[in-house]
Amino acid sequence: MAGDVPRPARAAARRRRPNPLRRRTDRLRARLAVGTLLAVAVLAPVAMAGAGDHAHRYFRAVAARQADVRQPVTAVLVEDAPRVPAPRAEVRFTGPDSDARTARTGVAPGLPAGSAVRVWVGPDGRLADPPMTGDEIRSRAAGWALLAALVVAGTGAAAYGAAAVLLRRHDLAAWEAEWAATAPHLGRRSPPPAPGA
Repeated sequence: MAGDVPRPARAAARRRRPNPLRRRTDRLRARLAVGTLLAVAVLAPVAMAGAGDHAHRYFRAVAARQADVRQPVTAVLVEDAPRVPAPRAEVRFTGPDSDARTARTGVAPGLPAGSAVRVWVGPDGRLADPPMTGDEIRSRAAGWALLAALVVAGTGAAAYGAAAVLLRRHDLAAWEAEWAATAPHLGRRSPPPAPGA
């Protein structure tokens, strides 16, 4: 069986043979698809790395600014915290201007009145969220990196779709021209043969 050609080789040879039904635009469309896939495969990781790095540096700077202007203080619960997930209760605390203040904030479920809780206060004396943690910074940077990859993939798909539409219009125009040249000849009949001929 030395003359047998392996199956994948036969399939590859069949693909290389000229096919009279395969138009030049079909080949171009296939090359565009491969090129687009390769471009997305190369550009998506680059965009992810760039966007993720930029976002990480940005959110790290934001967290540093938050840590500079916000300060932790100890507050006292004015009321019992409800036993529900993510409860909010009223607390009393001393602001940066040494004035006693009250506000509602998230606390642990079921804490009794008089319990000490840690809250963060902004420069205006109002309660604020704590500065972003390292996990929050990484999570947000990963979200921006993922978004960058999706934008690259979406742009590649849109570019390929637009090119495919233009090639399809070109095919339809060529078919219309060929039909206009062929159609008038389809309705004609050759004259009937003469009698006795």
